[in-house]
Amino acid sequence: MVDPVIFDIGYLLSAALFITGIKKLGSPRTAPYGNQLGSAGMLLAVITTLVKMQVGNGIIGWELLVGGLVLGSIIGAWLAVKVEMTGMPELVAMFNGFGGAASALVALSEVLARIKTGEVPTDMLNLWAIWIAIGLSSLIGWITLTGSLVAMFKLKGGFTIPLTKKWVRFPTWGPPWLNFVKVGLLIASFAFVVMTVREPENALWVWALVGSSCLLGVLFVLPIGGADMPVVVSLLNSLSGVAAAFTGFVINNNVLIIAGSMVGAAGLVLTFIMCKAMNRQLIDVLFKSFGGSEKETVTRTKVGSDAEEVAMMCDGISTCIIVPGYGMAVSQCQHAVKEFADLMEARDVEVKYAIHPVAGRMPGHMNVLLAEANVPYEQLIEMDEINSEFAECDLAVVIGANDTTNPAARSGEGPLGGMPILDVDKARSIVIIKRSLSVGYAGVDNDLFFMDKTMMLFGDGKAMMSALNTAIKEY
Repeated sequence: MVDPVIFDIGYLLSAALFITGIKKLGSPRTAPYGNQLGSAGMLLAVITTLVKMQVGNGIIGWELLVGGLVLGSIIGAWLAVKVEMTGMPELVAMFNGFGGAASALVALSEVLARIKTGEVPTDMLNLWAIWIAIGLSSLIGWITLTGSLVAMFKLKGGFTIPLTKKWVRFPTWGPPWLNFVKVGLLIASFAFVVMTVREPENALWVWALVGSSCLLGVLFVLPIGGADMPVVVSLLNSLSGVAAAFTGFVINNNVLIIAGSMVGAAGLVLTFIMCKAMNRQLIDVLFKSFGGSEKETVTRTKVGSDAEEVAMMCDGISTCIIVPGYGMAVSQCQHAVKEFADLMEARDVEVKYAIHPVAGRMPGHMNVLLAEANVPYEQLIEMDEINSEFAECDLAVVIGANDTTNPAARSGEGPLGGMPILDVDKARSIVIIKRSLSVGYAGVDNDLFFMDKTMMLFGDGKAMMSALNTAIKEY
């Protein structure tokens, strides 16, 4: 007879690994080790659960469990190797969805099995506790799945209709009445949860909850604009953790409750950090699109420079701050940016990278891309720390960033009003690599482009950075 305390110790060690792993994720330098600790914690939790089940009532269908573990491991390893760093936002969104789906499927199978076998609690307090936990796990899990899939396709820019090869893009805003539909679906979903308790043997309410939750997840993410995607991704990550915690209550698994609660709390904290970085309220992110469908029309012009002019400007400087943005991710020019930094450092120029919290399409997007190009972690400086250095900076090089550098945010008015930005406009000289003078997600014209000390390199980020590097070598 195995002492049950052994299993509690296994779960406790798993929780300790989860906590330490999340702590290590707070720094780019220790993040890989944090991932390893989290993976080890999950492996220990799975092994502990399997042994506990085998010692208890025994496991029926070992072949399904082993097959699932092997298949999942193969898919995970393949994705880790196959997906490029520029595709990480979509992959993270998909993983969030799969986490929610796992919780929702466990809750669904539990409630359907109980209905089929007649194992419905007769005690009202017990019935309410179990059925509400099942209902909330299902509600949040299905919302996370469908919402994450929409987020993934929006990050990809759309999807291809099978057989037709027609490319379809998702809208980035929604009509005002859509909010009433979302609120109505949320109320209906809660009503279905209550009905599953009032009529616990009626599976119809369970399937109604699944349908309303899935539709709510789609409509929840569909109108949200690209500028709010970092917030949405972190919020969906939090929801996947909350769903797992509720599932832990359903199947009486402590490690799921602990791990789910930690992921939910960490994701929620990150969500509010993202909102603060954009000066946005979470309620506005969920119910108001950022910038809307109307964009300001750019009426001013700016004469573009060429790579040779910028190379001349780079001669003799002592400090340079590189500001990466979404355009760097799109053009995949992180390696060319690293080459530029190496060329500057060979000329005794101090190079740093200014990282805005919401630059890119997910939290930490710029860090991930630059890490792929082997940029030293100590050169990646967060906005709050580096803003004071722009005034003493000889040259600021902006690659594909727009709203995160727009001085209009300081006015306190418009879509960007009050949003913390990188103080690029305070640098002595500025070079901006961008395809055009078009506005960013917020739809606000950027005065930074038209300053006398700003030079514009119009074109694809990778092509322009390569041309600049060639010009510097030849200068």
